[in-house]
Amino acid sequence: MAKFHDMTMKSISGDPVKLSSFKGKTCLVVNVASRCGLTPQYAGLRELQEQNEDRGFTVLGFPCNQFGAQEPGTSEQILEFCESKYDVNFPLFEKIEVNGTGACDLYKLLKTQKSNDDGTSDIQWNFTKFLVDGSGNVVARFGPRTTPEEIAKELPKYL
Repeated sequence: MAKFHDMTMKSISGDPVKLSSFKGKTCLVVNVASRCGLTPQYAGLRELQEQNEDRGFTVLGFPCNQFGAQEPGTSEQILEFCESKYDVNFPLFEKIEVNGTGACDLYKLLKTQKSNDDGTSDIQWNFTKFLVDGSGNVVARFGPRTTPEEIAKELPKYL
């Protein structure tokens, strides 16, 4: 399986993004959704990005429609929502699958490197978060209800 920085994903506008462009940065990889009870976490993710981008940190948002069909829109609709409602200031990518046979390679890697507390690997819901260090290793996994504000308290030790 390829390593984190060896992968290329498509931005929400369809352009290829080499994850090698994030070498040396700590990344918070999040499966996001626009119609979820946890969607307000976008505001905290935006603030986390704003407060830490100068310290070698970025949030990477990956829309996913696998949980309650809470991300049904097109890339254009998702981007419009994120920009108009939350003024998102971090990279967003094309919609992906995170579980099952259609899971993208990135999420297969993330889940292999860091399982849930109960030992299972599947993503349980929208807004599951993986913290990836500058070398491309998953150093932490946070459940959907762990807020960006809680992560902000842990983040300094990874920057």
